[in-house]
Amino acid sequence: MTRVAQSIARLGHWLGVQPRTSGGRMVPAFLGGAFGIFATGGLMHLWLGNATGLPLLIAPIGASAVLLFAVPASPLAQPWAIVGGNTISALSGIFWMKMLGDPAYAAGLGVATAIAMMSLARCLHPPGGACALTCAIGGPAVVSAGWSFALLPVAVDSALLVALGIAYNAAMRGNYPHRASRHGASDPARAGYTIADIESVLSQYDELLDVDSEDLDTLFRQVETRAYRRLHGIIRCEQIMRSDIPHVAPDDSLDHARQMFAAQRVRALPVTARDGHLEGLLRMDAVISVGDGPVARAMDRSPCIAPPATPIDELLPILSGGLYQEALVVDPTGKLLGLITQTDLLAALWRGHIAEQIAANGNAN
Repeated sequence: MTRVAQSIARLGHWLGVQPRTSGGRMVPAFLGGAFGIFATGGLMHLWLGNATGLPLLIAPIGASAVLLFAVPASPLAQPWAIVGGNTISALSGIFWMKMLGDPAYAAGLGVATAIAMMSLARCLHPPGGACALTCAIGGPAVVSAGWSFALLPVAVDSALLVALGIAYNAAMRGNYPHRASRHGASDPARAGYTIADIESVLSQYDELLDVDSEDLDTLFRQVETRAYRRLHGIIRCEQIMRSDIPHVAPDDSLDHARQMFAAQRVRALPVTARDGHLEGLLRMDAVISVGDGPVARAMDRSPCIAPPATPIDELLPILSGGLYQEALVVDPTGKLLGLITQTDLLAALWRGHIAEQIAANGNAN
């Protein structure tokens, strides 16, 4: 990179130039914004016409639509932020206009109060500042409407926009209201932190970060996985599984299973049909607690199952979460291929760590 390019990059970083938006994100945002505003205005017109003498569609709703359709994962774009933030802000502007009667003073105090009240109500929404300002400088019609302006059109416009946003995202198979992905979050030890740790750090910031703690957790874990695979390569289940494993059938007796446990010195036995199709998993503790009868009576019918091409780092949060101690590797037809225990997984990760250290030492020499 040339010095000119570096200078431009630094300037862009200082100015806060945002990452380039892909067409896959821009088109849905464009269509959603058009749909949301057209539909909100159309519904208000069909409902009220010009009976109120007030604007049926207020300008801050356009800013709310930008957040809702362009950055729907933002905490500032969630339903309570839009409806609560706009309505509370409108009430703040109306209050100061009634108290002071002068838009020049009511405008500033209205916006400031809106920020404080939205923060207390946990519904901070930037367009709310515009709602407060509209109530102060909107003119005689807005001022004469008084408290009712916060309900109609502000709250109604906001609620309609949110409802339309939910419908649009459902049709587009989007994720709104936003729910963070919990992939990989069942293992608090994987990255050495928990959601509570993230929230504790966020609470130390003197400013609101426009990202949810669960989204941060998902991001951190995906970065961790990417870094692990870059350092160690992708190790798949089929590379470390044990294929020569003893197994029992569902109609075998539990006495036979006990003999298998004693002879093979294992803690779990896969349960397969005669054609090799996986039926479940029998654990030693279940055999002890159940007593007599067939294996089907004591087996776990929902064990951890993984395809042979699954990267082992995806098993790490599962096998270390406390619910499962082993994973059964099956082919697409459901036939048993092998078994991976926590020990097998730990050994593979340790071998990768040793190889990394050897490579690092070699490069240093």
